[in-house]
Amino acid sequence: MFQKHNLFLIFSVDSMMDTNLQKDDLTGTIKFIPPLYKQRYQFIKDLVIKYKPKKVADLGCADCTLLWMLKFCKCIEVLAGLDIRENVMKEKMHRLSPLPADYLQPSERSLTVTLHHGSVAHKDPCMLGFDLVSCIELIEHLEAAELEKFPEVVFGFMAPAMVVISTPNSEFNPLLPGVTLFRHSDHKFEWDRAQFQTAATSYDYTVEFTGLGTPPPGTEDVGFCTQIGVFVRKYPKNGETVNSEKHTEHAYKTHFSVYTAAVLLPKTDFCVVFKAVYPSLKDEKYLQNAVVSEVLFGADIIKRRLLGNFKSEWKEHSDGLETKFKFQPFKYFMRCSKNLSLAETEKLAADRSMEPFIDGNTVYIPLAKIFSIPKVNQLCGTFEKLSKLIAGKVALSNDGSAVIVTIEYENEEQEN
Repeated sequence: MFQKHNLFLIFSVDSMMDTNLQKDDLTGTIKFIPPLYKQRYQFIKDLVIKYKPKKVADLGCADCTLLWMLKFCKCIEVLAGLDIRENVMKEKMHRLSPLPADYLQPSERSLTVTLHHGSVAHKDPCMLGFDLVSCIELIEHLEAAELEKFPEVVFGFMAPAMVVISTPNSEFNPLLPGVTLFRHSDHKFEWDRAQFQTAATSYDYTVEFTGLGTPPPGTEDVGFCTQIGVFVRKYPKNGETVNSEKHTEHAYKTHFSVYTAAVLLPKTDFCVVFKAVYPSLKDEKYLQNAVVSEVLFGADIIKRRLLGNFKSEWKEHSDGLETKFKFQPFKYFMRCSKNLSLAETEKLAADRSMEPFIDGNTVYIPLAKIFSIPKVNQLCGTFEKLSKLIAGKVALSNDGSAVIVTIEYENEEQEN
């Protein structure tokens, strides 16, 4: 079934996990704080934060809690879950859907989340090309025939850069009240540490063994409550492309074919039960919306500041005879601009390429000024991209060199 692996290295989780343990002296119950299932999920999240994989798959994803945690990791662009129990996945899969805030403020990264109904014993193209594959408390639920196929599917066929497998440590069971044979009625087996180490297969991977759930003082010899193997793929020293990279290339083609020309795909055993594509600034539709919003917001701020400055100047030079100050931008700036023609106004905008100005009841804000707004600059990258994205979406001067904003004012005869 599995080949014996000759590498056995214990390392502590230290800062990665808070493994505080409490024991009720009356009942003998051992409690871990946080609960072990949360610690296992956090273990995976910490690995993601450290190694920043772009594509992550969770085999035996159950209620999708781990996937929900990982969707907030900015490095991840593809998340996939696989489970044989479709009804369990569907119970909380709605948590993987984009929220309204994701549409209001799209992320710079792309993110696609997919749930597949199927068995880990089957080789399916949709499971190729992943950087990290997690198998949290999965293998002990597999039948003998599935367990025999599992290593070849994960390490041979999927061949991700990293695999994390956790499973109960049976040596810890005597410390758990009420546990006679296995911890869960669906468990087909539970291994001690030696069995887990023996079962670890090479498949061009090195492995480090660790765990979560420190035993009570005086029982340290039983090991962790949960044992974990972190498998890292060996890369060839001659610089040739490794199998996982070849799979990645194939996986992108497969992903494209699934949703554009499914007839090109080989027969698949898996059924997609959920898919969510998050709004992203990599999609020009969302990028354009974000840029237009920032341009309009920035233009409004510039207009208000400009009007405020002129208002202050007008008040400063007034003769003080009026007890109530009324600001009338149209009349004031008509005097300043002296009824410039449209061509003269746009020439003035070009001559003062960075300085906004007012003609009549219109504020002219040069695109160069708009492009200097940090957020706009960050989103667009180039002046040409800015011009392209706001064309037809933002009011521009005839020559397209300035954003124009109309000033709303009260007529002189109107009283407040």
